[in-house]
Formats: sequence, structure tokens, C-alpha cells
Amino acid sequence: QVHLVESGGGPVQTGGSLRLSCAVFGYTDNINCMGWFRQAPGKEREGVATIDSDGTTVYADSVKGRVTISQNNAQSTLYLQMHSLNPEDTAMYYCAALMFFRCAPTPYPADFSVWGQGTQVTVSS
Repeated sequence: QVHLVESGGGPVQTGGSLRLSCAVFGYTDNINCMGWFRQAPGKEREGVATIDSDGTTVYADSVKGRVTISQNNAQSTLYLQMHSLNPEDTAMYYCAALMFFRCAPTPYPADFSVWGQGTQVTVSS
């Protein structure tokens, strides 16, 4: 069983930076794709970035150039480094794991079976 715990969210001013972390616990051998998603109030959950087991990364157009997804060597922690934040980035951010399958070109929340509890990011103008 896999358990995910996010941290690193908080309040930040426009233009600021944050690094989110997601600690991965449990049997991880079957994880082939991990991702960060976010959900703002009244909106659907959307993919922010994914990283495949071979290191291939995919980013949403809205964050390209401002966000980097990465893992530590042991793949026990997933990161999301965010720069140039703006109020539109305000949301609950979740990390998620996709078991057995590789990342798709477009990440769909329904494909991911393991989720963390989320960490809130609030960007003020």
C-alpha cells in the first residue's frame, strides 16, 4: 500500500516562490508515474505536472516555465518547485501516484489511484 503526504504550501505574495514536497511511503515498486494536481474552489481538479519512471516530465500550459517537478534519487519524495506565482495559482495542491501504467501525455485525475491529503497554496496580489 502507498501513502502520500504533502507539505510546503502556505501564503505567498505574487511573484514569490514555493517548493511543495510529497513524501511517499509504502510499497512503491509499482508506481510508474507521479503527478501534482490542483483544485481551486468551484473548479475541477487539474493536472499541473507529472513525472514518469524514466524521468520524463509533462507540464500544464498554465505553469510551463514557472514550475519544475522532480524526485529525489530514492524516489521517496516528490517535489514541485514553483516560481513567479500569481493569484490564479491559488488552490489546494495534491500529489498522486499512478500504479503500473506510465504517464499519459495529458494527466487525468481519474487515472491516479493514490492521493495525498493536499496542501493549500494561497497567492495574494
